[in-house]
Amino acid sequence: MGLNVAQKIIKSHLVKGEMIPGKEIAIRIDRTLTQDSTGTMAYLQFETLGIDKVKTKRSVAYIDHNILQSGPENADDHLYIQTVAKKHGIYFSRPGNGICHQVNLERFGVPGDTLLGSDSHTPTGGGIGMLAIGAGGLDVAVAMGGKEYYINMPRVFKVNLKGRLNSWVSAKDIILEMLKRLTVKGGVGRIFEYTGEGVKTLSVPERATITNMGAELGATTSIFPSDDVVHEFLKAQGREKDFSYIQPDEDALYDDEMEIDLSLLEPMVACPHSPDKVVSVSELEGVRVNQVCIGSCTNSSYMDMMKVANILKGKIVDENVSLTISPGSRQVLTMLSKNGSLALMIEAGARILESACGPCIGMGQSPATNAVSIRTFNRNFEGRSGTKSAKIYLASPEIAAASALTGYITDPRKLGTPLEIEMPSKFLIDDNMIIKSESAQKKVRVVRGPNIKSFPKAKPLVDIVEGKALTKVGDNITTDHIMPSNSKLLPYRSNIPYLSDYCLVPCDEDFPKKAKENSGGFIIAGDNYGQGSSREHAALVPLYLGIKAVFAKSFARIHRENLINNGILPLVFENPKDYESIEIMDELKMENMLRQVENNIIVVKNKTKDEKYNMLFDVTLRQRNMIKYGGLLNLVKKDTE
Repeated sequence: MGLNVAQKIIKSHLVKGEMIPGKEIAIRIDRTLTQDSTGTMAYLQFETLGIDKVKTKRSVAYIDHNILQSGPENADDHLYIQTVAKKHGIYFSRPGNGICHQVNLERFGVPGDTLLGSDSHTPTGGGIGMLAIGAGGLDVAVAMGGKEYYINMPRVFKVNLKGRLNSWVSAKDIILEMLKRLTVKGGVGRIFEYTGEGVKTLSVPERATITNMGAELGATTSIFPSDDVVHEFLKAQGREKDFSYIQPDEDALYDDEMEIDLSLLEPMVACPHSPDKVVSVSELEGVRVNQVCIGSCTNSSYMDMMKVANILKGKIVDENVSLTISPGSRQVLTMLSKNGSLALMIEAGARILESACGPCIGMGQSPATNAVSIRTFNRNFEGRSGTKSAKIYLASPEIAAASALTGYITDPRKLGTPLEIEMPSKFLIDDNMIIKSESAQKKVRVVRGPNIKSFPKAKPLVDIVEGKALTKVGDNITTDHIMPSNSKLLPYRSNIPYLSDYCLVPCDEDFPKKAKENSGGFIIAGDNYGQGSSREHAALVPLYLGIKAVFAKSFARIHRENLINNGILPLVFENPKDYESIEIMDELKMENMLRQVENNIIVVKNKTKDEKYNMLFDVTLRQRNMIKYGGLLNLVKKDTE
């Protein structure tokens, strides 16, 4: 029986378990990445492990999220990360060097290696044949310490690409087609592996757009083979030595399969407020546009920027549109500057932003009240832009640039002559903004600003777990809802007590108050609770508030893992109708938990209504121990004693 690409990489890194879908496995992690929104907490957790130097092939700390510095908080966090990185042998990508996923693709990604990142869009690395997985910061901290990463073996879903994209149709349209077919829950427990003749027609940046936004499917990761296209990209980056061919065997088996004929696709747009609300651009033509934002880790590559520059060349942005452009890395920005394309954008009326995440995470450029904003980003959750009433559409750079010129959502095929942009045979290589740290430097003093507070630590499980149902929320609650991440709150990512006053406020403005007045309790939720960002704060802040368990119809993968890592019980309704029965402030009780936690069913008593509910607790033996000992850190410390 042959192996597919994902299975080959997993097999070569397998430490424990068997590659049987749904069964727990442990894999060796070669590389890690963090960004500053999640990184401060990850490194605080890493320090508690008491390890002098990271044990990975390469770990890189990026500064790309908390860039706006209207006070000392962000700068203090950056200094902490820089000094802790130097002390422990971690590379440091300075502010302005670029978005972590773009820079990692350019300068650090290696086909066939495993990558674990404290950012949900880490699967971008699958564009060059890496097994790249997003996780919580604690998982990344443990991996930096040399420990294996545990995950249930995913099902490998084959996506067979045939044909070739027509003019003005882009890689963004391929992943939007996937979201249209499968929805934001369609990738749960799956790895999407792209195969077929159509793969050869896609450049590395195009592949990376697809693997990046595979996160919106809820997928474990997405991956392309490492082939001649990847070889040429790495050669152009001066990293030919990092290349190796990784192809599926001719008789490789897959757990699921679908086909996409690239020649049949057309330009598409995701409508507010979900990445899977996808329609053809022709259905939206004529919708007035107030803002256009081009960039993000999804569409900020050199190739994307060159397409935009050529569309804007010799034209002027509509007087009612604010156009911002964020090149994905310093490499991209410098190359645009040198070849004159940056001037074309500026002459057209574009506002050039820093090479960072920026508007994608609500860090500046919030739209006006009730405005329509077209963005080349990956998420359009309500309020994520910083303006709750704004309508955010997701689209390709081609649609975005065309719409900026006309002032209306525009089909780029009406622009006429197709773009002819060639991949450079050599990229500009300049790593001066990367501080290399090859070995531990014990004498380095780690600088901690006053905003950096210690993180909450879970306590071992007790026999009786009780409290009130503090809030009840619906389906597809995102980590943006659980722990908002905007320009006002991002500076406090290292201050859990401060953030606690904002937990779940977009859903229930009284939640923090109720949690504090009742010494914690429970959260009741619908389907796909915790989708979106990998931010661990969506578990750490509830832990600080005393949340003991979340009762939901289903969970998003990373958030479920983050809850378990921090000693919070993620329990699923055996009978979804029981969700309807529970009301806010009902008193709930779980008895004999030291025994019950060994079972797949945990019985919950509703003392207020005199009812009982069966909750599914389908976890591994290791995760049961994690809950019993009070989280992953406690378990790791116990194992190393």
